[in-house]
Amino acid sequence: MKKAHSFHIPVMGIGFTIDTPLKVAQYGMDSVISLVDDILLEKLRKMYSEKFEIPYQEITDKIEDFRAKRITSYLNLISDLAEKKFESLKELTSKTSDDLLAYINMLPNNSQLKAEFTKLTSRGFNFSEIKAWASKNLVMGSIDVNIMTKVDKDNYNKDEKLSVEYNDAHAALRGFAQSKLNSSVVLSAGMNPRLYSYMSQFDDFFPDAQGNFNKRIILKVSDYRSALIQGKFLAKKGLWVSEYRIESGLNCGGHAFATDGYLLGPVLAEFKDKRCELQEAIYKVLVQELEKQNRPLPTTNLSFQITAQGGVGTEEEHNFLLEHYALDSVGWGSPFLLVPEATTVDDKTLRELAEAKEKDLYLSGISPLGVPFNNLKGNTKDVEKQRLIDKNRPGSSCPKKFVALNKEFKETGICTASREYQYLKLKELDEQNLTSEAYNKAFNAITEKSCTCVGLGTSALLKYNLDTKVEGEGVSICPGPNMAYYSKIMSLKNITDHIYGRDNMVSRADRPNLFIKELHIYTDYLKNKLEETKTFMNQKEEKYLKTFTSNMKAGVQYYQYLFQNVKDSFEDIKVNVQKELKKSEVLLDQIQLEIQNLSVKA
Repeated sequence: MKKAHSFHIPVMGIGFTIDTPLKVAQYGMDSVISLVDDILLEKLRKMYSEKFEIPYQEITDKIEDFRAKRITSYLNLISDLAEKKFESLKELTSKTSDDLLAYINMLPNNSQLKAEFTKLTSRGFNFSEIKAWASKNLVMGSIDVNIMTKVDKDNYNKDEKLSVEYNDAHAALRGFAQSKLNSSVVLSAGMNPRLYSYMSQFDDFFPDAQGNFNKRIILKVSDYRSALIQGKFLAKKGLWVSEYRIESGLNCGGHAFATDGYLLGPVLAEFKDKRCELQEAIYKVLVQELEKQNRPLPTTNLSFQITAQGGVGTEEEHNFLLEHYALDSVGWGSPFLLVPEATTVDDKTLRELAEAKEKDLYLSGISPLGVPFNNLKGNTKDVEKQRLIDKNRPGSSCPKKFVALNKEFKETGICTASREYQYLKLKELDEQNLTSEAYNKAFNAITEKSCTCVGLGTSALLKYNLDTKVEGEGVSICPGPNMAYYSKIMSLKNITDHIYGRDNMVSRADRPNLFIKELHIYTDYLKNKLEETKTFMNQKEEKYLKTFTSNMKAGVQYYQYLFQNVKDSFEDIKVNVQKELKKSEVLLDQIQLEIQNLSVKA
């Protein structure tokens, strides 16, 4: 598949990339829309329909299958509007010539398209000739979507539980499958066998005889084993994964999955070494299933892309990932939050992001999903949450219920950030007669949860002056640690020039290499986990900590060899990096010994 750029913009939060394709697809940039919040999607569909004078008919929650229909309608609208912008750019009138030049100027320096355009215009600016060339050669960015597979809440009609295809993730998948988009669904947050099986009901996900797809599958993974297991599972349904999107477990925005201490570099090396093995193993399973289903067999072997994201911040890192690991694209997330031409962030939050330092960015326990979550201190949603705690009314009113997944007190599910859940949980806590210290620790763990399914979308409502009566004005924001090194609000040209080495948007000289930054984040995570088990460590915790430490030590050894032997990259930091790696090696040895001593005492 032909691409204009060597980067992509990953999904960010619920609302921050909700209309990013409408802003960047005409420039050939791929981006991803979250499908969590159909209520927000419907509000934006109404807004854009009015803005572009398109007939709008509301899809209310009284309509059967309203969630899927809202998603389909929104995606179709964004597709139409983005396509119109792209076609207008290629038409090359005096009004759109600046857009065409912006497209060309933002391409990477080594772009064949850029070279062809330079050659074409060296003889003068012939409108009809350039228009014919643009029509034939320019490509539009992909309008991809993201589904968090585990956010798949059961739904009810009054007291009657609806069948599984009306679950949230299932309905979102159906909404995408029934849209006109020819693009990809990014499946994140782990494996959902029921959802994966449901995908096989839609013909668009299957290849034709030429190996083409109307809808493609991207798996977001953090290690090779996960890719192999999930890829084979899908292949047994006749479904092919067109891209494995590797994300750093902790050096990323949003939810953080630390896995078993696997660092990004060794993970990427394993994918590179086993790429052919992965392709052959999964393709063999796929062919057997396609034959079984009497579906067309592609005349040539299907291929897939391997991409990576998480913490990249310089042209040197970008190019190194592409070249050393033979990647097809690199994801740039958090820095794009400071680019209003690409993402949708309200002005107040934008300023807070620009001013954020390392101390303001931390791995929190605020997510109702029970997964560590990268957070910005002092965000307005957390301020709102604390205000309710101070009033002795902790918890959210839970207006949207997208993560009402906990069935501890209620079969229909409650969100752990809701007032209802926290009231019941604190009532339980009051009956336990705990010491003051133990009580406060448990109280904080319960009330720390924040209503992220609302907070991560509110910024879009504020940005576009839409009604926030139901949601309130609290904004949750989830940048990765890399945000600390950017302090400027940027244009789309600024950020692309930065990615391709034509400018420098990093505001500080002390930004660590992405691999070293990730190593430090993992080490801090391991130390915190060890601290939690010091009073009592069971066998499961001991095994986890030992495995985690062992994998990190292997990662450090890999980096020591990498930085010692890599040529033409990171020359100015190699000495300091080796010193940092040696420190980490010593620290991990100490942690390993400490785990061993605690194990003996237990």
